[in-house]
Amino acid sequence: MRITLVHNPGAGDDGNPEAAELQQLIRAAGHEVSCVSCAQEGWTDNLGHDSDLVAVAGGDGTVGRAAKALVGRNIPFTALPMGTANNISRTLGLVEKPVPELIASWQHSRSVAFDVGVARGPWGERYFLEGCGAGLFACTMPEADASATLEHLARAEARVAYALQMLRDRIDGCAARTLELRLDGRDLSGEYVLAEAMNMEYVGPNLYLAPACDLHDGLLDVVLVPAAQREHLRVYLAEWQNGALWPPHLPTYRGTRLELAWTGYELHIDDAMWPDDDAGPTFAAKVPIELTVRRDALRFLAAE
Repeated sequence: MRITLVHNPGAGDDGNPEAAELQQLIRAAGHEVSCVSCAQEGWTDNLGHDSDLVAVAGGDGTVGRAAKALVGRNIPFTALPMGTANNISRTLGLVEKPVPELIASWQHSRSVAFDVGVARGPWGERYFLEGCGAGLFACTMPEADASATLEHLARAEARVAYALQMLRDRIDGCAARTLELRLDGRDLSGEYVLAEAMNMEYVGPNLYLAPACDLHDGLLDVVLVPAAQREHLRVYLAEWQNGALWPPHLPTYRGTRLELAWTGYELHIDDAMWPDDDAGPTFAAKVPIELTVRRDALRFLAAE
């Protein structure tokens, strides 16, 4: 096969293989390979052109950017997990396998359809692979992005544990948000500590919010944690921080179209705040936002 390797030199742990080593492994498995560094400007332009597979060596940020560049193009891609949380790779069953084994499996791996979430607002349209939401995680993201401690932790496991601890530290002080929500016409408005429209099982630092989420059912799993269930969320955060990804029992609703009346509260798409600083001013007191699903927008090679 003709492989385009996307490499993030700054991802994950210091012990991750370099681009040259990965290319050597790919050639040894019988493939042709060309390499693109995500440190290069415009690296997503024409990504995967004349390739049979795009392989992304990095974390969720790099994998997500590559995936969004491939939406609707019918070019399969896969991941070599080298990031911190590796939510996408974990969902696809890639995390526990060593890199040489993953590369060797490409020749006979199955192609899996993968939905993509679509967020629409006055600032335009954005894709999301993991989730879009408000509440505890969105409120903590700016603090995590600015944390020098988090940035300088050497091991990915330590960074995930520290990020989960930050969420636990903030959960008592995180006021429940008044959210106006309609899912396929059903009114779900209320006061919520956390509200996430999930396209897959995990979001953020391995927040295991939607264990029953299907990658290609055309539905969003909308997880809503009211103020009365704050303690339940605290228990799950502690379990996940200790490495036990027990599935949660949180109120979850499924649907194709979630409408929000946004009033300026913190809102995230995957690992970034939305709207971003370049979005421009919004003058309306309530801004309509719509979350939907583009079904089977991507094709992944998943582990056997």
